[in-house]
Amino acid sequence: MSKSEFRLGPFYQALDRERLARNLNWKQVAEQSGVSASTFSRMAQGKRPDVDSLSCLLNWSGLSADYFVGANRTMPPLTEPLHQITSVLHADRNLSDDGRETMIDMITAAYMRLTKNTK
Repeated sequence: MSKSEFRLGPFYQALDRERLARNLNWKQVAEQSGVSASTFSRMAQGKRPDVDSLSCLLNWSGLSADYFVGANRTMPPLTEPLHQITSVLHADRNLSDDGRETMIDMITAAYMRLTKNTK
């Protein structure tokens, strides 16, 4: 992968975590973000969003494009607790990619289960 390549997988996973944290389905994300629902289907199939959709999704999610493009792999702290937790895991260079994603999946599932009655 070149240093300037867009990292679709981590971006889509981060969007999915934000979607779960907000208790939304993909159709609701499409409505709130102004991005077509088909964009999410294409992203799930490994196709990158167009620049306007990317901009809308970054604005909706509060994510930084810096983490998903280029060599910068440290996500900035975000307001959502789940983002804060996962950003620490993304920055941990001791974890393999697979280990990182496994931990993020476990923490996300536990967080969603434990907070579902409070939202």
